[in-house]
Amino acid sequence: MNRLSKESSPYLQQHKNNPVDWFPWGEEAFAKAKAENKPILISIGYSTCHWCHVMERESFEDEIVAAIMNEKFVNIKIDREERPDIDSIYIEAVQIMTGSGGWPLNCFLLPDGRPFYGGTYYPATENHNRPSWKQVLQNISETYKKRYEEVVKQADKLTNYVKEADNKLLDKNFDELRPKNKFDKNFLNKIFDTIQNRFDKVEGGFGTTPKFPNTMSLRFCLNHYYFTNNETAINQVTLALDKMIQGGIYDQIGGGFARYATDKAWLIPHFEKMLYDNALLVSLLSDVYKITKKQLYKDTIIETLTFIEREMFSIEGGFYTAQDADSEEKEGQYYVWQKIEIENILGEAADLFCLFYDVSEAGNWEGVNILNRKQSFIEFAKANNLELKRLQSQMAICRAKLYEVRRKRIKPKLDDKILLNWNALMSAAFLSAYTALGNEKYLEIAEQNLNFINHKMKGNRFYFHTYKKGIQKQTGFLDDYALLIDTLLKAFDVTQNENYLKKATKLSEFVIEHYFDDKTNLFYFTSKNQENLIVRKKNLYDNALPSGNSTMVHNLLKIGILTDNEAYKRLVIKMLNKVQSSIEKYPTSFANWATAMQFLVYPLHEIAIIGKDAMELSTKIQAHYIPNYVLMATEIENNSYPLLRGKVVSTSTLIYVCQNYACQLPVKSVKEVLEKIRTFPF
Repeated sequence: MNRLSKESSPYLQQHKNNPVDWFPWGEEAFAKAKAENKPILISIGYSTCHWCHVMERESFEDEIVAAIMNEKFVNIKIDREERPDIDSIYIEAVQIMTGSGGWPLNCFLLPDGRPFYGGTYYPATENHNRPSWKQVLQNISETYKKRYEEVVKQADKLTNYVKEADNKLLDKNFDELRPKNKFDKNFLNKIFDTIQNRFDKVEGGFGTTPKFPNTMSLRFCLNHYYFTNNETAINQVTLALDKMIQGGIYDQIGGGFARYATDKAWLIPHFEKMLYDNALLVSLLSDVYKITKKQLYKDTIIETLTFIEREMFSIEGGFYTAQDADSEEKEGQYYVWQKIEIENILGEAADLFCLFYDVSEAGNWEGVNILNRKQSFIEFAKANNLELKRLQSQMAICRAKLYEVRRKRIKPKLDDKILLNWNALMSAAFLSAYTALGNEKYLEIAEQNLNFINHKMKGNRFYFHTYKKGIQKQTGFLDDYALLIDTLLKAFDVTQNENYLKKATKLSEFVIEHYFDDKTNLFYFTSKNQENLIVRKKNLYDNALPSGNSTMVHNLLKIGILTDNEAYKRLVIKMLNKVQSSIEKYPTSFANWATAMQFLVYPLHEIAIIGKDAMELSTKIQAHYIPNYVLMATEIENNSYPLLRGKVVSTSTLIYVCQNYACQLPVKSVKEVLEKIRTFPF
């Protein structure tokens, strides 16, 4: 057993019995490397990573390989979810070297932490023009000993590239020289055209393989439809969602989405289920449901949140991180079926079930079957002359029977650490689902989670990034604070509890104090009080999650309006100015930024509701999709906020639609509010 046995991370615990003399990231490992003048190997992954498991079985559990690693290197294991600050630096280095990145990430460093070589998965034996892991180890060790000066030059060069990576994404023009009205409808149309060029018009989504949900780009398209009535935009959103929900990437038996599909048609998932993917998809589905009222989306929201509550929600009120792709050391084993299994379980109902869910003797993936739907319920019922409700009822009964059998299988491992930023995203998803479906339980779970975050993940001075069984670790990163602020603002929308708004405002001030770079008008990923790594990055891309910087743009814009903070409003413009060129060039990688730009071109509606039915009307308004709004509702007069100031309670509850605090004549119904919003001049 090595030093990882004392760590709380499930990923590090997975490696505690390796013969490799693993260190956790820390001073002890670096001191040893300096004292013995050895290169450092950092191996980064996460607990549900399939290829991380493969490399562990092939190499890290091998006594001979471990002996080479222990003799020639100081070896450090890192959980990328626990330490995204470290991961972001070294994956950038590997991407610069190789043109791609991923996990497991294996990077070789000088004893002071500067990277000089790296890659991802290496096989145990040489194949497909890839060197074996033993060959890599031997070559790096020899190079370090015999060509040390070249290694140092390579490390200097690579470190400088990493340091400059963020700056290359920034617009160098001075803000005051930028032409006025640069953020306009034409600019947004160009962004949509660029995104549209990447649409898969047959299977939905973007690109070919591997295929990720890319929810932030879909959200931009949803908003584009709302603002422009461009039918292509909404059609692409619904096509992508329909194909995902009917595909193998969605767990047809237990609910919830896998991380991505390895094929173009969404059939073959990478079976790991991540909390953040499901959060982002539920939030998007909730908003699309508000527009379409499509039963498929309602069912999927309910099934996915049932899965989250059942399998990913701790008794304390926190959401767990992920479920593994593997069980019994085989990818997808928990989820796939042989046809004969289904026939034995379902009996006479098996034929119809197998026809609907694409089950065959030969299987549709490696001799087994991944359940998926080639047709919707409506299409299948029509094609087979079946009554729709009866078909849906029969399939529900069959799924329940298969679920009872499946849950007795050996389950994939659960990563039971709790991450602040991912929890905030899932709370936001429950809040979105509440506004769409009106299920009070969803609001209760969201508030329970926010209470958990405030009591279990908060220290005396700052929030922690991770929590597990009473252990708090790692000062919060920008993403933690930004996404928590975003969720607090959503909670304020839904409940009108001023404490949520006050907390969001206070945390925004904290973020500006501890993370802000006044030279670029952007935020660092790490606090000024956090560990001094070789690079202090800003992490601007909207990747699998929205970036902390783009999320802060949204937050500052809303808080700026709600509290009449002009400094926040000006900062929003400055931040968007800095990355405008990158948004234009790479909109799918800056989709949350692009959405923030939409709210400058189509300014946020300011909705104020005053009177005894304020909360009821607030809830009804939020059941409709309005992407660009802030809302305040009160049953009593409240002059504490500019949007409510001077508005008196009358015999009827009045609703005001305003911009820049200039309000139109009040109305009394939700229908009138929606009409005013849709006809408001921009």
